[in-house]
Amino acid sequence: MTQHPDFDLMTATCPSRTSLARIANKWTAMVVIALSGGRMRFRDLRTTVDGISAKVLTDTLRDLERDGIVTRHVYAEVPPRVEYELTALGRTLHTPLEALGRWAEQYIEEVLAARDEYDTRR
Repeated sequence: MTQHPDFDLMTATCPSRTSLARIANKWTAMVVIALSGGRMRFRDLRTTVDGISAKVLTDTLRDLERDGIVTRHVYAEVPPRVEYELTALGRTLHTPLEALGRWAEQYIEEVLAARDEYDTRR
């Protein structure tokens, strides 16, 4: 039986930190939320995730594919068709990331007010 080390996010050398950094990235969260509805083509993802550049979306999708969160489907058609979808692991992220997104939308007025108050003290 293989024994796994205890992972501790607060330890500088813990590999779980890289996973958290990837998940905490704003573009990752939006891509995961967008893909929660099913497979999408690159251009549809770029339209859905308003404001993301093609390069950033490409890099984000590659990183998510490397981490096993997204899978890439290439179809032998002319022109080539590529679709992305969440893996089983990626689907486990949908609920917490969607909850964070709802929190951001629900509390933005309080955040903006706090920023204004802070800025007036400076």
